[in-house]
Amino acid sequence: MLAIAIAAAAPSAEASAARPQLDLDSATIPGLQALMDRGRLTSVELTTAYLDRIRTVDRRIHAVLAVDRTALSQAAASDRRRRTGHTRGPLDGIPVLLKDNIDTGGLDTTAGSRALLAAPPAVDATVVRRLRAGGAVILGKTNLSEWANFRSTNATSGWSGVGGQTNNPYVLDRNPCGSSSGSGAGVAASLAQVAIGTETDGSIVCPAGNNGVVGHKPSLGLVSRTGIAPISAEQDTAGPMARHVVDAAITMSVLQGRDREDPATANYPANQPTDYAKLLRPGALRGARIGVWRQAGIDPDVDRVVARSVATLRAGGATVVEVDMPYRAEFGAAESPALLSEFTRDLPAYLARRPGVPKTIAGLVEFNRQDPVELSRFGQELFEQALTVPGTDDPAYRQWRATATSLARRSIDETMAAHDLDAIVSPTNGPAWRTTYGLGDQGFLLESSGPAAVSGYPNVAVPAGYAGELPIGISFFAGRWDDATVLSLAAAYETANPVRHPPRYLPTV
Repeated sequence: MLAIAIAAAAPSAEASAARPQLDLDSATIPGLQALMDRGRLTSVELTTAYLDRIRTVDRRIHAVLAVDRTALSQAAASDRRRRTGHTRGPLDGIPVLLKDNIDTGGLDTTAGSRALLAAPPAVDATVVRRLRAGGAVILGKTNLSEWANFRSTNATSGWSGVGGQTNNPYVLDRNPCGSSSGSGAGVAASLAQVAIGTETDGSIVCPAGNNGVVGHKPSLGLVSRTGIAPISAEQDTAGPMARHVVDAAITMSVLQGRDREDPATANYPANQPTDYAKLLRPGALRGARIGVWRQAGIDPDVDRVVARSVATLRAGGATVVEVDMPYRAEFGAAESPALLSEFTRDLPAYLARRPGVPKTIAGLVEFNRQDPVELSRFGQELFEQALTVPGTDDPAYRQWRATATSLARRSIDETMAAHDLDAIVSPTNGPAWRTTYGLGDQGFLLESSGPAAVSGYPNVAVPAGYAGELPIGISFFAGRWDDATVLSLAAAYETANPVRHPPRYLPTV
């Protein structure tokens, strides 16, 4: 299923015979670029292969909401640039899927909500403009947990009113985790080379872990949020999801940069690397000091995978120190009410730029009450709570946010300083739970996203092992702007522990 012959556009029998058998699951961007540079592959052929997989494989996963009808013409333009020596960089000709809360001109962008189906955005989000400028082929849009999992206290991850339920490709009745569920499942099923997800707290790294792929949640301020349906400007960010760390690093180099419309990017450091892939070193573990936050005793399969990961880190030359993360209860208690207040400020500002849609949260609440689909699986308790919470000018809100951000940063900064660490690792996820409705994500028992998400620090999830057929990831996180460090450590770990295998699409276990 995964070995796809790329020969459809060959100009002759001889050329056709020279075409490689391309295993999309194992293909990397550098490998694909080498094939295209040597004339053994075209972007049109590569894009066609991914479109074919979407047509045939996605019927079991429901990861892709819509395909861009211009994808093949984008690919043809990339091939023309390559023939004339005008390629735009390592993403040129590479098919990319976008989470459907990222504005894409001419394509519906819904955040999973039927309330936003009225008209597509007129212009691209900044991250989409950067991808196009880098030559990427925008393949289409992925399903997500509706409103980035910020509508109901009992939401089921991976479900939206527009796209229905996204399934985990490893075991189809298991959950892909949210909210970048379609991006994670789509990359795992080789429906694109790379996908873009977004995270407020866990929504890149958890789908990466549950679906056995790489996810990079960048430092807040590295990537623009302009044109992305928000939860909170204090925590939201977009980032890459891929099957290989090198592909995430290449994509991150294109995504990052200042944006005058996004104040968070004003702090983007002048000395930030421009090419993360060049900084990936196979020997990066040698001499590194890494803290391990085991979260032991929650799940025996996770404990086993973490123990193996610690052995891998030590075998690679790292010093591993046992740590715990302080202040988690305190910043977690402040995070939730702060996000609600920020949601009431940030979402209406986004809706004001979209024609033909409700302009207020109250308008969305009423739309959902009248719609036959939106409340068919779970409610809208968070939307309703947002109608009564303090605004962001209220002293109570300011205290919540100050507490959440400062204690999350202290949790990482103080732990790293106390042990002279380069990074901290922890299990990304437990085994994926069975998808059900009415009681939320009942099997969601373990995560490590909070400290990095609330502080605005980088976090990279990478496949680490399996509980039977269900993937388990490990996360590398560190201080603000240390994205190059965590990517390099994650890449070295990936090389030393190459456990990932493609999904088998089992109906159940």
